[in-house]
Amino acid sequence: MRRPRLYGPGVLAALFGVSRQRVLQITRRPGFPEPLARLIGMNVWDADEVDEWARHHRPPRPTDGDEQG
Repeated sequence: MRRPRLYGPGVLAALFGVSRQRVLQITRRPGFPEPLARLIGMNVWDADEVDEWARHHRPPRPTDGDEQG
């Protein structure tokens, strides 16, 4: 049996190009894969499940016009 590749919140933030706070929102969306485990106080997800989800539901990234400041 192979060991699954795991993604933690930091990897998800880098993968999606968003903040860790946004990762929390994304991972709570209906249809996002359930965490595989909770390690050292953080959830981890099966990378293959997240990659599959991302192919169909990649979160929108802000455009230059969306930035405030």
